[in-house]
Amino acid sequence: MSDQESEQTQEMSPHDVEKLEEAKLKAKYAGGPGGPAGGRLMGGHSAFLQKRLAKGQKFFDSGDYQMAKQKLGGVNKAPLKTPCPVPGFATGEAIPTPETVPARKTSIIQPSKFTSNEAELNKPKSSSENETNDDEEEDEVWGRKNNISLLDQHTELKKLAEAKKVSAVERQLKKEEEILEIVAEKKALMGVSELAKGIQYSDPIKTSWRPPRYILTLPESRHEKIRNELRILVEGDDIPAPLKTFREMKLHDGIIAGLKEKKIKKPTPIQIQGIPTVLSGRDMIGIAFTGSGKTLVFVLPLIMFCLEQEVKLPFIKNEGPYGLIICPSRELAKQTFDIIQHFCGSLRKHNMPEIKSCLAIGGVPVSEAVDVIQRGVHIMVATPGRLMDMLEKKIVKLSVCRYLCMDEADRMIDLGFEEDVRTIFSYFNGQRQTLLFSATMPKKIQNFARSALVKPVTINVGRAGAASMNVIQEVEYVKQEAKVVFLLECLQKTHPPVLIFAEKKQDVDAIHEYLLLKGVEAVAIHGGKDQEERSRSVEAFRKHEKDVLVATDVASKGLDFPDIQHVINYDMPDDVENYVHRIGRTGRSGKQGLATTFINKSNDESVLLDLKHLLMEAKQKVPAFLSELCSESEKYLDLGDERGCSYCGGLGHRITDCPKLEALQNKQASNIGRRDYLANTAADY
Repeated sequence: MSDQESEQTQEMSPHDVEKLEEAKLKAKYAGGPGGPAGGRLMGGHSAFLQKRLAKGQKFFDSGDYQMAKQKLGGVNKAPLKTPCPVPGFATGEAIPTPETVPARKTSIIQPSKFTSNEAELNKPKSSSENETNDDEEEDEVWGRKNNISLLDQHTELKKLAEAKKVSAVERQLKKEEEILEIVAEKKALMGVSELAKGIQYSDPIKTSWRPPRYILTLPESRHEKIRNELRILVEGDDIPAPLKTFREMKLHDGIIAGLKEKKIKKPTPIQIQGIPTVLSGRDMIGIAFTGSGKTLVFVLPLIMFCLEQEVKLPFIKNEGPYGLIICPSRELAKQTFDIIQHFCGSLRKHNMPEIKSCLAIGGVPVSEAVDVIQRGVHIMVATPGRLMDMLEKKIVKLSVCRYLCMDEADRMIDLGFEEDVRTIFSYFNGQRQTLLFSATMPKKIQNFARSALVKPVTINVGRAGAASMNVIQEVEYVKQEAKVVFLLECLQKTHPPVLIFAEKKQDVDAIHEYLLLKGVEAVAIHGGKDQEERSRSVEAFRKHEKDVLVATDVASKGLDFPDIQHVINYDMPDDVENYVHRIGRTGRSGKQGLATTFINKSNDESVLLDLKHLLMEAKQKVPAFLSELCSESEKYLDLGDERGCSYCGGLGHRITDCPKLEALQNKQASNIGRRDYLANTAADY
């Protein structure tokens, strides 16, 4: 300030001095032409200053004013009685020059730093400045929210919550895909020689069978309508048309007469779609609930093919077999063999050539099978252990075999027969028609099995692993020590015959002994008994000579006992698939059945959760102690295409919590560096 100006100031009143200082400060910061700022704040930044002026009072009250005063050392003059409109300063203080303004203030004012220097903007600010900025932001947020209705705000928040949930779901699915990739079999289910030579077949086997001409003229929409009515799900290319009668399937009169003897008048859903598929020569995966007639789907076409072979060119000595059926248990193999014998006998009555079949299972002399093989055999039913033994000793050859069926295929792979199956495949000379059947087949097994098939057709009646809807399922909470006594009470629910399942051999023997002491006509089978005794017990029960059969899971796969009224599970199996197979011994061929299961604290929670969801799916009554069970992963149960676990098929958990997979990984970890000498030569059951 010049001497002349200071003299003028001294002559002026204090009020005029205040006005002059105010005018100078406005000129300086407003960027006017006369101000020292030289138009620095023109344009967009003048709006910024106006906003600051509007909030002058707030800025004046904040800590910034006091801090600037301390830094600059203000002149001790009396402050204004009324708030000053200029932000940050009160009248009577020394007006700071541009050089003395703190760098923080300058950085806000200068356009170059305000717009381009992002790093400086991200620097930590003083507490006073943070408070000011927070206040501004808060005002803006609430100003915006006040214009939006509560309902719209709720919708917006809901969308944000759903977005977070979706991300969690995506993470879960990604994790499951990674696990499936790890556990997926890298090696295809094919013979060793085929894998080594890289042999791959692109077209299915051709057969002479054709559906009736009028069926061929019908549109695809008609076939789809039949499938939808019967709830048949099909996957694959060029799927054959479903046929609703045995006549349309062009089966021989002798076979139809055999069906009438068994009181079978019309085909079941799996037979309506399955038999035409097999007769067309297609590879197939057949999944249907227990007691739905899967056995006839592979037996009847095989008998037709063998009949055609025998008529055109009879089998000579040591020739055959043409068809091979592999079963996981001896009892199931024996049952399948008996069904084949029945239809072959029916054909003989209609003056057709003899179709020879043989049974190769452990526990019976090989000589019986050898006699038939030497005369030339058309069909062979076997268990993996005995078949491997006969192939290695060259008792039987598969050079002309063109038809292979694996019944309860998933159980066979689960039981550790996978390497045996691979070895059996390597004995084939050329392409074969391969069929896989089961009531429970998880996605992992299906994907693995497809590697052995050529353009397969997958036929699914109901969900794979679902319990039969004809079975009423009851679950009872029974303490371990009270089970045997409660068993007698349960036997009173229905008339005989009754089937009792237990997990351990010693439990089977204990139950059998207890029932005999109580005067109940009972027989027992398990893997520890010799084959002759097992066969005798099953036959006595089948002919209704005995009222109760006590068994381990050896009797749960595929066995068909007529008129079973009641199945009792003495204990809940560790695997829910075994539970489905067990209760499937009743409620067969459209009849109603009852299944009672004992559970207690000793059961694993994951198995009980699977049981709970299985009961819910079948619309059965869920007891209170089961419905109270809840796991963290239950919210993810319906993710993706697959319900529940894609490894074991359990409905109560996902693959990330699969106890079966965890047990397998623990077993593999414990076997590292230790060779299992019995693995490849272990006999079936």
